[in-house]
Amino acid sequence: MAITNSNTENKLTNQQLSIQLSLNGLSFCILQKDTNTITALKQIEFERKLNPLELLDKLKGIFHSEALLQNNFDIVCVIHDNELSTLVPRPLFKEDTLADYLKFNSKILKSDYITHDEVLLSESVCVYVPYININNYLIDKFGAFTFKHISTVLIESILQLEKNAETTKVYVNVSADHFELIIIENAKLLFYNTFEYTTKEDFIYYILYTAEQLNLNPEVFNLVFIGDIDKDDEFYKIAYRYVRHVDFGSRNDAFRFSDSPKSTYSNFALIKSF
Repeated sequence: MAITNSNTENKLTNQQLSIQLSLNGLSFCILQKDTNTITALKQIEFERKLNPLELLDKLKGIFHSEALLQNNFDIVCVIHDNELSTLVPRPLFKEDTLADYLKFNSKILKSDYITHDEVLLSESVCVYVPYININNYLIDKFGAFTFKHISTVLIESILQLEKNAETTKVYVNVSADHFELIIIENAKLLFYNTFEYTTKEDFIYYILYTAEQLNLNPEVFNLVFIGDIDKDDEFYKIAYRYVRHVDFGSRNDAFRFSDSPKSTYSNFALIKSF
């Protein structure tokens, strides 16, 4: 979804800004379009889970302290990373019943602003609650920007990567305290959900339980990790113990980087939002 404010004008700079926001942390990157170079990439984890008002204060502080964020940007994209979302098949979607889609699996308030993204490659619609106070702050700051839910970015990016796949792949996008689970079967979306976890046992339980419900055999399907995880991680090790085929994905991007990201699969949604 795009937000515009005709009262604010920016000079063209050939720079794009992408920001990913959750209550546990945020990250941002800047793309210099004319050289196809990501000139800044930063991830900030909070000491505890914040509320939306505290998240806004953090964001304001970062815009004040980070000199690179004080530039003008041609395009600004915001990714809302939270569990307040659900997918609806496009033929069943009705825009005047957004709250009904969410109320059965998310805790929402009557005052919550609910919106939706078209997830084109999956013929579905993501209904979600964005951090509206963040959106209001950014429209005052930039005048125009687009925003999406993280599930929209992940699903469309992974479906594009797997458009010719003939096997079942279970993608896990790992963050500090939650992960998104995206399952692709024969190049089509089979399943999407997000899970909070604390221990490695929580982590593997949600993966294996979902596979069992979908009649997927851990000896057969491919488990693909993206995001904040590596081979030394206890979460990788326990997955490797229970699933035969475990690998890491790739953003498959062609950007240059002023400072290299941790891996070819880290900051997946943030970088794929360009």
